[in-house]
Amino acid sequence: MRNLIKAVLAEWKERKLPEIIDREINLYSYAKSAVPKIIAVTGFRRVGKTYMMLHLVKALLARKTREGVVYLNFEDERLPLKTELLTLLLPTIREVYRQKTEFLFLDEIQGIPQWSKWVRRIYDSEGVRIFISGSSSKMSSREIPTELRGRFIEVKVFPLSFKEFLSFNNLEFDFKTIEHSKNKKAELLNALNEYLEYGGFPEIVLSGEERKVEIAQSYYQTLVRRDIIERFKLKNEEGLKALLRLLLGSTKYSISKLYNTLKSLNYDIGKGTLQRYISHIEDSFFMFSVPVFSYKVKDQMQYPRKPYFIDTVFISKISTKFTKAYGRLYENLVAVELKRRDKEFYYWEGNHEEVDFVVKDGLKTKQLIQVCYDASNPEIKKRELRALLKASRELKCRNLIIITEDEECQRDAAWFGIKRRVKFQPLWKWLVA
Repeated sequence: MRNLIKAVLAEWKERKLPEIIDREINLYSYAKSAVPKIIAVTGFRRVGKTYMMLHLVKALLARKTREGVVYLNFEDERLPLKTELLTLLLPTIREVYRQKTEFLFLDEIQGIPQWSKWVRRIYDSEGVRIFISGSSSKMSSREIPTELRGRFIEVKVFPLSFKEFLSFNNLEFDFKTIEHSKNKKAELLNALNEYLEYGGFPEIVLSGEERKVEIAQSYYQTLVRRDIIERFKLKNEEGLKALLRLLLGSTKYSISKLYNTLKSLNYDIGKGTLQRYISHIEDSFFMFSVPVFSYKVKDQMQYPRKPYFIDTVFISKISTKFTKAYGRLYENLVAVELKRRDKEFYYWEGNHEEVDFVVKDGLKTKQLIQVCYDASNPEIKKRELRALLKASRELKCRNLIIITEDEECQRDAAWFGIKRRVKFQPLWKWLVA
């Protein structure tokens, strides 16, 4: 195994680093921090974690040597996913490079048994700055192993934001004056529609239109095979695929409803197994589930949950039920953006009416958000306003917003003695705020 490590290290010394487009997240501040921590870069596969780390590597190599900055990718099929590999790593690096390694970048390390204990030992004893990445929530701050608590900072990486999407496409707009230019406004809205339909994975954004769907399908197939079936050693592949199809086509789900639907389709999956499968899907960062807002834990457990997916391309191009329903893409995009902004949020339901997002800050409700693609329809607008006003009274929140396709104004609304001012804002403007 030492010889294998030596071969990989020799390749690293000769490797040419790719040209990298800047992202909004920059890891450089973590590299120069006076109080070093283990930096874990987490997120769904292909969102740009590797390039983000290589961007920092490239900056460091402007003043350091390849011997002092070492990068390894554990998705290299030659590297066995064994604890022994980690045990031999630093001794072999010293033997080959004959100098101290200052920075160690370890990509997709989570597949190696006891990786967290090894990282803790190296952090405590070697004085090496460690950056790790992974496509599993087991590396997130919510589930980080006990031995790394207090020594660890998570950097969450998502697909490109809308502003990053525009930058990757070399599109520049003056958002303060764009309303005065019909051509520029049309160009911006066309870009937004492309972003909604094809999403924000960097490789897809930079590819020609003829390859975008093919790449999205390959990501999905890799998710199913490597990130779920192989990682968790699942045997019911067809049942998992049927579950994923149901989730992609659903705006809400409950275990009981999923169980009954799958049973009617002749899939034999128990409720406990379904719960585990959903946990595995969420563990890969592919999907996250939003519970109903309630002060009672029992309600949150019993009410259906709303599934959102890490990128809209999976809804528009993988889901078999999608039929140009931009309203759903709008809502999914807002959910991902709230996650990117690190917000705590729920949905609200009362008397068969619903508010899409209840944004919380501790015990306080900070904002109620309704997503309404077609705000020009009077009946739809009336329904969305009524739900907002009811939730506003119940949750004692006056910060109300309806995210629309293109309507922008502030309007006073009233319902059975409840009077509130509601802000209407176009999706593009909310995304770049």
